[in-house]
Amino acid sequence: MTAREKPRQGFWGLWNISFGFFGIQIGFALQNANMSRVFQSLGSAIDDLPALWVAAPLTGLLVQPIIGHLSDKTWLGKLGRRRPYFLLGAVLAALSLFLMPLSEVLLMAAILLWVLDASLNISMEPFRAFVGDMLRKDQHTAGYAVQTAFIGAGAVMGSIIPELLTMQGVSNVAADGGIPDSVRYAFWIGAAALFIAVMLTVVTTQEYSPEEMAEFGEAQDGDQLDQPIRALASKSYLNCGIWIVAGVAVILAVAGFDLEKEVYLLGALLAAYGMLSGIAISMAKNGNTSGMLTSIVGDFSGMPDIMKKLALVQFFSWSALFIMWINTTPVVTQYFYGSTNTASVAYNEGANWVGWLFATYNGVAAIAALTLLPFLAKKFGKAKTHIFGLLCGALGYASFFFIRDPQMLLVSEVGIGVAWASILAMPYAILASSLPQAKLGVYMGLFNVFIVVPQLLVATVMGSIMLWLFPGEPIWTMAFAAGTLVLAAVAMLRVQVPGEAA
Repeated sequence: MTAREKPRQGFWGLWNISFGFFGIQIGFALQNANMSRVFQSLGSAIDDLPALWVAAPLTGLLVQPIIGHLSDKTWLGKLGRRRPYFLLGAVLAALSLFLMPLSEVLLMAAILLWVLDASLNISMEPFRAFVGDMLRKDQHTAGYAVQTAFIGAGAVMGSIIPELLTMQGVSNVAADGGIPDSVRYAFWIGAAALFIAVMLTVVTTQEYSPEEMAEFGEAQDGDQLDQPIRALASKSYLNCGIWIVAGVAVILAVAGFDLEKEVYLLGALLAAYGMLSGIAISMAKNGNTSGMLTSIVGDFSGMPDIMKKLALVQFFSWSALFIMWINTTPVVTQYFYGSTNTASVAYNEGANWVGWLFATYNGVAAIAALTLLPFLAKKFGKAKTHIFGLLCGALGYASFFFIRDPQMLLVSEVGIGVAWASILAMPYAILASSLPQAKLGVYMGLFNVFIVVPQLLVATVMGSIMLWLFPGEPIWTMAFAAGTLVLAAVAMLRVQVPGEAA
């Protein structure tokens, strides 16, 4: 029996499939731009902010593989496979955004940040697999490009809501030193926008049933799918021990090398993975291969070869992004506005300009995702397109060393925006076309590990490296960012996309 093709989606089909991501990204942007402000308003010291922010990467690391695994195995009739998780996450995230500015104590805000990040991840993770579910392979690039455009647009919108409210006369300062009305109303507007956007995707799309997926030839053989899980039974416990020892070594290194206390988390995660792997192997040896733990650990250890190669690309790519997000403000204020005094007019002018720079690269990403990337991918292939995007970003970071006029940094952001668009679109388009559809959710969730780990490393180790090599010279972080994107481009040379010439 010849498999029939999925229907080709038109413009509004592509729009509806990913529109919910617009709302989710508004939630992320509000969180990223304002949570430190909320924490400080409630009495947090600056040195304690990184510890409060640890919830974000840790939550994504834990939630995404679990939600991916569950959504792969879910079918709730008319509500579908991925949409139940869109809906659940949207309700919880909107509620968290509504309650966040009502926080009166730091503990409440910290708990709500954890709930918010977990909720956003519950909605976000299935959206990656949803594109692969709903689109035929020749539309995957277009699907993830549209999703990237919504990510860029949502990031811009979420970032500027407080400023737009301030321009309309809403107070940007709280008389009692608490959370100002501009932030309070921004969170409430964001809550409504997130819920409405996700609901539009839920009500305007209809997922393909398991029977339809079988007709499309996307119902893989069960024995083949379970092979990575069954392979756990033949593994030794040596690798588990290596993970545990590595974790303990990292924890001991914190005191020995006077590293940031957040490095404890990295060590704990390594040790925890070693212990969980040992439990999963033991369960598999005893014949229990159907549990969630054995499934996720088995799928992680048995990732397809193309996913392993892309994971290295992601590691370097996201290392560069986190270096940028953490260090652009000190670089711009010190080197382009000549001030390191946070109370000075020059410093705050520079910090405000960073907001416009970030809005620029997100805007460029939204445009590039819809125009440049699909054109290049069709003409040269996804792999070469991603290499081009990564090198554009490397040039953007390197240009910080040669530009003297802060206005000209807008040119740098164009290159960074192209890279950002490519990082958000190309790896997922490649994966969706190369992975077994029945495990698309869990593999997309596991792929998130290679976003979270570089975030933790940059947030903890980068500061120590800069103090050792370039104390008081944050401009050199841009050299590290450029270098890691070049490494990502080199790693991308090893990725052979099925159907594309090397």
